Amino acid sequence: MKDFAQLFEALDQTTKTNAKVAALRQFFETAQDSDKLWTIALFTGRRPKRVINTTLLRQWAAQAADLPLWLFEEAYPIVGDLAETIALVLPPAQGHRDESLTHWITTLAQLRPLDEDAKRTAIQDIWNHLPTTERLLFNKLLTGGFRIGVSQKLLTRALAQATGQEEAALTHKLMGDWTPDTTSFDALVLQDDPGADASRPYPFCLAHGVDGNVADLGAPDDWLAEWKWDGIRGQLILRDGQFFLWSRGEDLMTHRFPEFARALDHLPQGTVIDGEVLAWRPGAPLPLPFADLQKRIGRKTVPKKLLSDAPAVLHAYDLLELDGRDLRDQPQAKRRELLDNLLQNTPTDCPVTLSPRVDFDTWEQLAALRETSRDRAAEGFMLKRKTAPYHAGRKRGDWWKWKVDPLSVDAVMIYAQAGHGRRANLFTDFTFAVWDGPDLVPFAKAYSGLTDAEFRAITAWVRKNTTQRFGPVRQVTPHHVFELHFEGIQASPRHKSGIALRFPRMARWRKDKPMGEANTLDDLRALLSQYG
Repeated sequence: MKDFAQLFEALDQTTKTNAKVAALRQFFETAQDSDKLWTIALFTGRRPKRVINTTLLRQWAAQAADLPLWLFEEAYPIVGDLAETIALVLPPAQGHRDESLTHWITTLAQLRPLDEDAKRTAIQDIWNHLPTTERLLFNKLLTGGFRIGVSQKLLTRALAQATGQEEAALTHKLMGDWTPDTTSFDALVLQDDPGADASRPYPFCLAHGVDGNVADLGAPDDWLAEWKWDGIRGQLILRDGQFFLWSRGEDLMTHRFPEFARALDHLPQGTVIDGEVLAWRPGAPLPLPFADLQKRIGRKTVPKKLLSDAPAVLHAYDLLELDGRDLRDQPQAKRRELLDNLLQNTPTDCPVTLSPRVDFDTWEQLAALRETSRDRAAEGFMLKRKTAPYHAGRKRGDWWKWKVDPLSVDAVMIYAQAGHGRRANLFTDFTFAVWDGPDLVPFAKAYSGLTDAEFRAITAWVRKNTTQRFGPVRQVTPHHVFELHFEGIQASPRHKSGIALRFPRMARWRKDKPMGEANTLDDLRALLSQYG
């Protein structure tokens, strides 16, 4: 664990990209293979399952530190991270166990079946034999919340430098349905066997948002336009007589969408399609709301009723592999032509449908069409340069998302909660309300959109105007109005207001507006009837 702790400290102490890559490269050149593999797993979201709930961990840490639980609970929101809070309040270790990262992760698995008392004894003993940084990392593994400020791109770059491989090839190797329990560092990274995992997806190509005049992109004839759908980005893979469906976040969703197995009857093996998973009833002119699709996300099994209520399709817009041949280096226009040819004669029961291209001659013409996006249950347009290959990740210049302007509402802040990490000392998470007659009814939470200076200012105000405390949440005197932006609105029986927003965020702190001029619940209902 000492080597991994040194890597963590090197990464934590710098914001410079080259320094992070250098630290990672040195680790990959010197660490034992099993620790390298677990480091890759941790940094790509493949964390061990949580061994113990956080309530018990807080109790055990307070006991080991000889602190009353209330004092520990007061310290936790100030530090902003449970693993770090525990590491800081515990007394200095009485010994040192110089074990590897792999050893401690194996220990976690051995702790899982133990009863509560045995777990407490074992964990407190481990705390007593680890220095502060190693104890912090062990706690992160315990809580299942292992997050470090290193992107997968930086990780892959460092690994490429350490092994002498191409970044693109490594990016592809690190995707797929693997864990350190199912592979080795040699098999995953060093061996060249692209066919080893039939389910392995390609790295997704990502887009930047248009942040200026769309006409600055150049001649319209250089671009393909497609509707941007409000679904789940997915990659459908047909290989070895099987089908696999991956989300953009590398979540294998195959079992949640069993109807996609019908694609095996209509499309050739060695096919990989990029598109949008949508809930869409056969013959309907528009997809169902995202909320209907969301009911299927996170389920281990999908009941027949839900399959019937929210049948899914893949709205295809890119072809990455055909007959086992990687097409990503082909220009966008060629890949789209091949996709059109592949899907033009598929029957109506095929779960893969073609997302239509939008023909336009001028940017003004496309802008006028963009205003109709919500009427089509779309979010705007995707713009793709016709000559562009299919990049791994986000490369500025070839793919753009030109979304319709967001919906907005003015709301009153009524609750505040401290953030985490570097914002642990600031109130950054807020609950907002609108008027329902003389009462304020909560309807949305938001935590992004303000500057650091604005967060500091609102934090100072919250501390002076707190009326009640509910654990880490502070109820405040209703006073401040914020303009909220959001992408969609839907009915929700789980919320007191009966309404839920999609992707709410703070756009402006309306210091110019008194709270009596904030929007009403009737205003939200009107938006719901128009756009819900």
